[in-house]
Amino acid sequence: MSPEKLRGVSNLTPINPGGVRSILRAKGPLDMKKAITRREFLQGTAAGAAAAGLGLYSSAPAGAQALGANERINIGVIGCGGMGTGHLRDLMKRSEDAKNNLAVVGVCDIYEPRKNNAKTISGAEVYHDYRKMLERRDLTAVVIATPDHWHAKMALDAMDAGKDVYLQKPMTYTWEEAKQVAKVCRTKDRVLQVGAQSCSEDRWWKAGELIRKGALGKLLWSQSGYSRNSTGGEWNYGIDEGANPDNLDWNAFLGSAPKRPFDKERFFRWRKYWDYSGGIATDLFYHALSHLQIALGREFPRRVVASGGIFVQKDREVPDTFFMTIDYPTEHTVVLVSSMANSQGVPEIIRGHEATMYFEGPGLVIRPEDEFRDKRQELSVPQEPRADHMTNFLACVRSRKTPHLDADTGYKIMTAIDLGVRAYRENRVMEFDPEHERLKSA
Repeated sequence: MSPEKLRGVSNLTPINPGGVRSILRAKGPLDMKKAITRREFLQGTAAGAAAAGLGLYSSAPAGAQALGANERINIGVIGCGGMGTGHLRDLMKRSEDAKNNLAVVGVCDIYEPRKNNAKTISGAEVYHDYRKMLERRDLTAVVIATPDHWHAKMALDAMDAGKDVYLQKPMTYTWEEAKQVAKVCRTKDRVLQVGAQSCSEDRWWKAGELIRKGALGKLLWSQSGYSRNSTGGEWNYGIDEGANPDNLDWNAFLGSAPKRPFDKERFFRWRKYWDYSGGIATDLFYHALSHLQIALGREFPRRVVASGGIFVQKDREVPDTFFMTIDYPTEHTVVLVSSMANSQGVPEIIRGHEATMYFEGPGLVIRPEDEFRDKRQELSVPQEPRADHMTNFLACVRSRKTPHLDADTGYKIMTAIDLGVRAYRENRVMEFDPEHERLKSA
């Protein structure tokens, strides 16, 4: 691509989603001591959507109005572990700047020491049952930073209560849940940002604009991934020896997951277990695929395969080494590679027929294939300032514009991620019908 064409590249704004009306309204107060099965949850979302079409449930007002500069954004944080506490500290720092006009008014957790810590940090009202916090009429938005298997239920409840949502990645536990969350987000006209922060890095938006201008020729395949190493094993977070059934609400943690006896290992190191997480796929690959989708264009997958295993860290159910290959309808393949037992990963690269895109430093570089050097030249594109992920979310709460990683995009990414987990666990190729948004039969 010539420098003249490059000068036309600008920051992109996602298209506002719209469409199908759908709703999930939970019936009655939540009993945090009673868990629901994942099957019951999915049946409930389907029933809720059908009932909405018949007008059986009242809904929170759709078409939310933009907030004025003098209107304060009141935020609640659900889940005050490591990630949630990080978000809480960030929000408290932002609240100190009057121009942000925001406040943390509620914090919620099911483990007493985390509640106390969140109270100390924020001074906000403390909740055990997150839905009690959602009843607050002054609450504008929530940050959800809980284990994966709770994401869908909490996001749906929050949107049903008329709140905007910052939903920590992965979007949900399964692709079916993501589909329902995306539908309700459209129905309610809510702002939902999925928390894969790299999607707010400018270079991925620049990459997308260049690719759509033909800078690489026909796209062929891309690679990404995350690799780490440690002597203690990935996700072996510290366990509080004082945790017990009196100060940790075990049933509330389990939620829709299978019933199991109280187990501190599972609570503090939940990413190691299939009941609550997809391991590498939902923790790390969701990040990598999210910013790749910003660059490549949002698509549902067509076919997904996966491989790997537990080669070193034998204290878990999820693999410590994992690979996914995703084929897309536009005849492009994404390869994701990762090991938690060797930190030598692969660079992020997008390959086209005529040129290849490398992500070096904060920007990107495009190098032509030898066969096309007579018509293409090497380009170096610096990264420009762009609002960080939380800043983007808060701005969209005010403006009602679409955030960087909106629900519809998050749903497409979640579909590929979940199919990768299923391909590995079921040892088969997973095929998806993008037109009808459904799995193909085996």
